[in-house]
Amino acid sequence: MHPSPLPVLVVGSGPTGLTLAIDLARRGVGVRIIDKSPEFPRTSRAKGPNPRSLEVLEDLGVVDAVLAAGAAPLPMRKYRGGVAVADAAPFADQRPTPDAPYDRPHMMAQWRLEEVLRARLAEYGVRVELGAELVGLAEGEASVTATLADGGRIEASYAAGCDGGHSAVRKLLGVPFEGRTEETQLMVCGDVEVEGLDRGFWHQWFDEDGAVMLCPIPETRSGWWFQAAPERDASGAPLPPSLAGFRRLFAHHTGLPADRLTEATLLSAYRVNERMAARYRVSRVLLAGDAAHVHSIAGGLGMNTGIQDAYNLGWKLGRVAAGLAGPALLDTYEEERLPVAAQVLDISAERLRATLEAIKKPGGGLDSAVGPGTNGLGGGYRWSSLAASPRATSRLRAGDRAPDAPCRDAVTGEPRRLFDAFAGPHFTLLGFGTGTGGALREAAAHGDDLRAYGLDTAGPSGRLTDHEGHARAAYGIGPDDELLVLIRPDNHVGLIADADDTKAVTAYLSGDDI
Repeated sequence: MHPSPLPVLVVGSGPTGLTLAIDLARRGVGVRIIDKSPEFPRTSRAKGPNPRSLEVLEDLGVVDAVLAAGAAPLPMRKYRGGVAVADAAPFADQRPTPDAPYDRPHMMAQWRLEEVLRARLAEYGVRVELGAELVGLAEGEASVTATLADGGRIEASYAAGCDGGHSAVRKLLGVPFEGRTEETQLMVCGDVEVEGLDRGFWHQWFDEDGAVMLCPIPETRSGWWFQAAPERDASGAPLPPSLAGFRRLFAHHTGLPADRLTEATLLSAYRVNERMAARYRVSRVLLAGDAAHVHSIAGGLGMNTGIQDAYNLGWKLGRVAAGLAGPALLDTYEEERLPVAAQVLDISAERLRATLEAIKKPGGGLDSAVGPGTNGLGGGYRWSSLAASPRATSRLRAGDRAPDAPCRDAVTGEPRRLFDAFAGPHFTLLGFGTGTGGALREAAAHGDDLRAYGLDTAGPSGRLTDHEGHARAAYGIGPDDELLVLIRPDNHVGLIADADDTKAVTAYLSGDDI
């Protein structure tokens, strides 16, 4: 296999496309990223990364900037008839644990997250090409050619459609987008300026005749996300969003003067869509994010599922594009992520049902959208062909998310987390027990493609001291057990093997699909 001299083309520069482009660029893979918009959007839209996405963003080197740019989730204040009736803080009782350092989502405007990601991508010399609308795709034997609306052409080794629910890539491929649109479940949304509300709360007015929700936008003085049930005309048809309409809704539900809402921009109407692409890969073209699946906003899983799609695809597409793996590895992207999308559709539908039921009564609110599965930490790929491991532990099987744990550098005594060892575009081999030393040393033959650390003995990349036993606890490995655990570049367990089973590790890393 030989690497292609052609870049990978990423279509769409939202969080999904930017995550994928960064992951490819940090692997030294040529990448171009285009977007049909003439300028970068300022829409707030998604309310921020969940705990699993924060882990992804840490690996990409941007989590500090993300945490600095946003805010912790706010308590929710619920109203009925203009009167505050209940407060809720759905994350108040959650705490970071040794195996999961992020215990709650982080609030930030989507445009701000995109700024952070674009800055990181620029560090690799890659910038988004605006005003580049895709109108055609033609596939050759060893490349794909994209045609743009201005007549320009881009030849690429592979292309990834990260261009949203109305994806041009998906439509050009002819991939069915199966599911339903719930026409009766409609909201109007926008970014507004409001004076006189306490910015320490996410305010939610739920009345029998409608609702208004206002959430302060971090890093703004008076900016808020506005969501509401739409006004309707005499026939019952919803009216389009407008500043005048937002003011009427605001005054009606809050009981406050309409002129406190002074500006409304980026107006949109939102209907609940539940759809999935029938395929995620058509030869050299792949789909990710909203181009592959859309669902209810309940649970805040849309943008996060897209980021995690890109994280799964990035290492696979990077290895194939660099000539380190055969194209069959790309089949595992659909194999792993399409079932996850189906799960997300189910979770978001259940969270929506729970929320719609809760708001029928005074005190109900969007805290009902927080529930099992919304933090993203329970996901894994146990069904995957990349998880065909004969061994398991009391807590982990191949395909599971690889936990974090606080350790120490055995030489310097400095604190070192397992996530520090995983960070970067490589596999990581952990050896629990002194009997793993031989396998760890043999792993050095794989060079920069793999880091090998011993928890009780030295590996070629170093030794970590599990001084408080958190690593063994997180991985379900007893104090006298000796095992090898191979971690994929997307921080999922690839293989669990006996301490001296070097052949299993070698076979996994040299397999046709890796």
